[in-house]
Amino acid sequence: MVCDWLGTWSIHLLYTPSQQQRLLRGCVYNMAHLNKSHEHQDRFICIYPAYINNKKTIAEGRRIPLEKAVQNPTCAEIHDVCDVSGLKVLVENKMYTREWNRDVQYRGRVRVQLKNEDGSPCLPQFATRKAVMLHAAEMIPKLKTRTQKAGGGDQNVQQGDGGKKSKKKKK
Repeated sequence: MVCDWLGTWSIHLLYTPSQQQRLLRGCVYNMAHLNKSHEHQDRFICIYPAYINNKKTIAEGRRIPLEKAVQNPTCAEIHDVCDVSGLKVLVENKMYTREWNRDVQYRGRVRVQLKNEDGSPCLPQFATRKAVMLHAAEMIPKLKTRTQKAGGGDQNVQQGDGGKKSKKKKK
C-alpha cells in the first residue's frame, strides 16, 4: 500500500500525518521477514490443501489447473510427498482463510523450504512454489493410502442387499 510505484510522496497527498506514520510502520513491519535467512522457517513457502484441491474453484483458493488437481488432499499427504522428495517440510496447525469448513481434516498448512541460504534453489526441479504444488498433486494419488482405499471398497458392494423387496406404487 505504502510501497507503491508512486513512492512515499503520494502518502502526503492522501493521508493525515498520523495515518502516514501508521502506514509507514506497516510497510516496514510487513517487509521485516526479508531480513531473515532463506533457511529461517518464516521464509518457507506455504501450501494449503485448498491450493491443489480439485473440488475448489479458483475463487475458493485452487492455484493449479483443475485437471492436475487432487480430490480432497490433506496436509499429511502433502507433507509425506514433499518429505520423500527431499524438501525440508513443516506442518502448522493453521486454517486457510477461504476454507468455510472448520473440520480437523481441512486444517493445516505445510511450509516448504525452496531456497538455500545463498538464495539458490534447494532442489533444481522445485525452483518455484507452483512446481512444488504440481509435484504434490501428481504424487498424492500414488500414495499407498490412496491406492488401498480405491481397491478395498469393491469387496463389500454386494453385501446387505438381500431381504429387501422393492415396493411399487398402487394406482
